[in-house]
Amino acid sequence: MEDLIKGRLGGADGYDIRCVIDGDKIVGRAGGKLHGKDIELEITERGVQGTVGAESVKIELEAGELRGNVGSQKLTLRGVDRVTGFFGQPIVGWNVVAQQQGEHLSGQLGSTVLGRVFELDLGSAPGWVGTLVAVVAFYALEPRASVSA
Repeated sequence: MEDLIKGRLGGADGYDIRCVIDGDKIVGRAGGKLHGKDIELEITERGVQGTVGAESVKIELEAGELRGNVGSQKLTLRGVDRVTGFFGQPIVGWNVVAQQQGEHLSGQLGSTVLGRVFELDLGSAPGWVGTLVAVVAFYALEPRASVSA
C-alpha cells in the first residue's frame, strides 16, 4: 500500500514536505532541490529509525511515548490523532502540538512568535507519523534546530 504525505512547514516563507509511505517505509524530501534534505524512515516493531540528510533518526516506543533522537536533538511524542511533545534540550527546545482531522494535520513547533506552523495532508497515515515527519523536516532545514544546547 502506497500513500502520500505532503504539505508545508513554516507557512509562506517555509518549506515543502513530500513523502511517500510504502508499507513501513517513509521516503521523501523536505525543501527544494537547492536547499533540501532527503528523508528515509522505517517504522519497526520498537519505533522508528532512519536518516534525514546525513543525520540519524532513532526513536523507540517507551511507556506509551515515542522517545529518542533526531540527529543530536532529543524528541518525545505522545498521542496518535492529537500529538504533543517536546523537541530539543530542556533550555533550548520546542514544544510540539498537532491535531489530525480526517486526512489533514495542522500543528506548531515552538511558540506562536518564534515557532513554525505546519500543515500536512496525510492520506491514511496517522497523525503521529505526520508530526514525526514535520519534526524531522524542521531539524533538517532550520539551522537553529540542529544547534546543541
